[in-house]
Amino acid sequence: MTTTIGNFKTLYLRIGPEKYHFLKFILEGYDNLAVLSSIESKKGLVVLRYAGESEKDIFSLLSSIAGSLLTLNRL
Repeated sequence: MTTTIGNFKTLYLRIGPEKYHFLKFILEGYDNLAVLSSIESKKGLVVLRYAGESEKDIFSLLSSIAGSLLTLNRL
């Protein structure tokens, strides 16, 4: 789900709980492309806040790393 406040957009995601720091590190490497906050850390619910003009870059980045943000089920 995406919402807009002023020129900023908000995107809610569910990632593997242990992947939070990985995603934060990647976003910081892109010169703070977005701000990442945790909603429910044990469930992997996070929120990204970013400038509207960065939307194309955000979705391009997320689609390229999507597989790395999931938790693999262990047997």
